[in-house]
Amino acid sequence: MSSRDVVLGRVRRALAEAPRGQRAGGPGDPPVVRDYHRVHGSRTPAQRVDLLAENLADYRAIVHRSDPGGLPALIHRLLAERGARTVLAPPGLEAAWLAASADSGVTLVEDRATDTPRELDAVDSVVTGCAVAVAETGTLVLDAGPDQGRRRITLVPDHHLCVVRVPDQVVDSVPEALGRLAPERPQTWISGPSATSDIELDRVEGVHGPRTLEVILLTGAEPGRSMPRSG
Repeated sequence: MSSRDVVLGRVRRALAEAPRGQRAGGPGDPPVVRDYHRVHGSRTPAQRVDLLAENLADYRAIVHRSDPGGLPALIHRLLAERGARTVLAPPGLEAAWLAASADSGVTLVEDRATDTPRELDAVDSVVTGCAVAVAETGTLVLDAGPDQGRRRITLVPDHHLCVVRVPDQVVDSVPEALGRLAPERPQTWISGPSATSDIELDRVEGVHGPRTLEVILLTGAEPGRSMPRSG
């Protein structure tokens, strides 16, 4: 008998001995009570976006605001400030967003399944959209949609620039966010740049993801709109 069999056997015995009410989800078990608050307080859409911006900044993300007309120039400026010469963009990201950068000589890198971690690590920046953002926790959620790409493209490169359409993509709470997400899709929940701290509470960023997270809150964009990039 393997160690795996031993562990699973112990789990089965523990579940068999537990009172029925503690084994929610089995045949004949009572439904799980979900009477917790779904939202803490009441907010207008503008207040919800402001809370998201505040909590993103609290997690050391860099927050910017833009409208559709100013977005390409803003993205170009932010990439130029980092000296980014190679930028990875998912195929569903709007072509116009990176047009100014491409015209200035920035190389746009495709999201390819064959890319190795070493190749992704060589990319200067990645630009994506998002699926939903949670105001109360300052969290961005990506679900591998056309404008977000594979999970790993936002976990390996050192700089992630994420565009959030506001207020359409912003919800108050985690329960509300879960209601918008398909559970079968791969999800990445991001609260600030990747970081950890040791026993002395010395913070280190860029441990298992981007060292720098920049978020653009985009107002006035058509909800859910994305177009394949040309070329």
